[in-house]
Amino acid sequence: MNPQTETPATGAEEAAKPAAGHIALVGAGPGDADLLTLRGAALLGQADVVLTFREFGPLARHREGLLRHCRPDVEVVGPDEYGDKGDAFAVAKAAQGLRVVRLYAGDPLLACRGADLAEAARDAGIEFEIAPGLPAITAVPAYAGTELMPAGTNELRVLDAADTDVDWVNAAQSKATLVVMFPDAPSEDDPEAKGPGLDRICKTLIAGGRPDTTPVTVTRMGTTTQQTTVTSTLARLAADLKASDAKGHTVPRPSLMIIGEGAQRQRKLSWFETKPLFGWRVLVPRTREQAAALSDQLRGYGAVPEEVPTISVEPPRTPQQMERAVRGLVTGRYQWVAFTSVNAVKAIRERLEDYGLDARAFAGVKVAAVGEQTAAALQAFGIHPDLQPPEDKQSGAGLVEVWPPYDAEIDPIERVLLPRADIATEVLSEGLVKLGWEIDDVTAYRTVRAAPPPAPIREAIKGGGFDAVLFTSSSTVRNLVGIAGKPHATTVIAVIGPETAKTAEEFGLRVDVRAPKASVVALAEALAEFGAAQRQAAIEAGKPVLRPSQKRRGRRRKTML
Repeated sequence: MNPQTETPATGAEEAAKPAAGHIALVGAGPGDADLLTLRGAALLGQADVVLTFREFGPLARHREGLLRHCRPDVEVVGPDEYGDKGDAFAVAKAAQGLRVVRLYAGDPLLACRGADLAEAARDAGIEFEIAPGLPAITAVPAYAGTELMPAGTNELRVLDAADTDVDWVNAAQSKATLVVMFPDAPSEDDPEAKGPGLDRICKTLIAGGRPDTTPVTVTRMGTTTQQTTVTSTLARLAADLKASDAKGHTVPRPSLMIIGEGAQRQRKLSWFETKPLFGWRVLVPRTREQAAALSDQLRGYGAVPEEVPTISVEPPRTPQQMERAVRGLVTGRYQWVAFTSVNAVKAIRERLEDYGLDARAFAGVKVAAVGEQTAAALQAFGIHPDLQPPEDKQSGAGLVEVWPPYDAEIDPIERVLLPRADIATEVLSEGLVKLGWEIDDVTAYRTVRAAPPPAPIREAIKGGGFDAVLFTSSSTVRNLVGIAGKPHATTVIAVIGPETAKTAEEFGLRVDVRAPKASVVALAEALAEFGAAQRQAAIEAGKPVLRPSQKRRGRRRKTML
C-alpha cells in the first residue's frame, strides 16, 4: 500500500503498536559479582527492567555489584514483587516494548529453570537471548582450589542431593569425581535446606563401595568473602566440619561437596581464602569518590571495604578569593601553584571549567604536589607536577625541604598560589615565606564534619564489627570518633603518618599499623602485610585463622606506651 493513501485508522493502529521487546536470561555467577560475563554486563547496561533473584545475608552484595552495570533509570524488580510469576512478569514487560533482563544465580540452563522463560518468550513471539554464567559446580571449586578432573580421572558427575532419586550406590562404585549440589539437610537453623545431609552422604558412599579414605572438600559461601573450605576424607568429614564450626564463625549454606582425588591438593592450591585480608571488613573514612582506588586495592587483598565519609567538602563561603586566583593564574601573576590535596586540585579544576578553561591555563606556571595522590589528580587533569617531596616525606614540611628559594635573578615572579582547605596548617606557607616567596593563601574549599553514619555502622564501629580502620589524616581520626565513637579494642588501627598516629594515640587508640610513607597505597600494603603476618602466626601456632572481629572481645583499646 502506498503510504500516502494509507487510511487514518490503519496509521493509528501502527502508531499504537509498541516496539518489539527483548528478554535476556543472564547468568550472574554463584556469588562474586566480578564473575559476570562481559555480555551479561552489556545486557544489564541496555535493560529497562531487571528481575533479580532471591539472596540472603552476605550474598546481598552480589546484587549490588551486578546492578552497578545498569542505567540509573532502570526498574529493578525483586522476587518479593513478582513471586512465582517471574516468567509471566518478564514476558508482560517485554510485550510493552521493554528490554528485560532476568538474572540467574550461576547459569540460566543449569538447575535454574531458565528454559521455562525462554520457551515462554518463544511462544509469545518475543526475541530472547541466553547469556551463560559461571555455574557453582565449576566456579566454587576453582575459588577453593579443588581439582575436578585430575590426571587419571576421566569422568565428572554432578548430583543434586535434593533429588530423592539419586543413585548413590552407582555413584559410589564409579571412579568419577562427584560434585554434590544442595547436600545440606534441613535443621532448626537451616529449615530451607533440602539434601540428606553431609554426614549421611559420606556414610552412604562408603556403604556403596567408595573407600573411606577418599578425599572430599566442602566449600560454603563459595566465591564470596565468607567462603570457607574444609578438606577431609569420607570417614573424617563430619568430625572435621564439627570442629571447624565449633565457634560459629562459618555460614553453613549454600555449600558444595566435591568427592574425588582432586580434593587432596586443595590446601596447596588454595588462593582465595589465603589472601592476606580475606574477609576483613575494613572501614575507609573517606567519600566513595576519594576511596575508589583504595577500596579496589583492599578488595585485591580479599577485604570488604566500606566507605564512611568523615569529612564533607563544601565550597568557600565567598567565591571572590577563588575568582581572583583564577584570573591571576591566567594573567601570569604566579610563578608557582602548590597543591596540598586532591580536593584542592578538584576545586581549581572546577572553577577553571566554569570559565571554559582547561589545563592550558597553567602554561608558564610551575606546579608542585604534596604527594602521589595529589599528583595523580593533577595528571588526570593533564598537568605533570614539576616538584614533589620525597616518598618518605609526603607532607607540607617535606615539600618545603625540596622547594627552591626565591632568586630574583632567575625567578621573574615571586608569588605562589596556595589553594587549600580552610583548616589547613601553616607549615607550607610559613616555610615558603622563609624561602623568600610571597604567598596568596586562598581558601579553595571548606571541610566540615560529615553527618553520622547509619546506626548499624556506628554499632559495628563501637562493637567490634570492623576488622580494621584506615586513618588517612588526623582530621579523619577526630571526625570518626566525633560522629561514630571510638573503634573497639579488637579493631586494627592503621594510620598514614606520624601526625595521624599521634592524634589516634591522643584519643586512646593503639596504633597497630603505620604506613612506611604518606601514601594510601602504602597504607593498604602495610595493612595487608600485617594481616599476612597474623595469618602465618596462627598457622604456625596450630590455631584457626580468625579475623580480628572474630576474636574474643577484649577491654577497650589503650594507648600503647
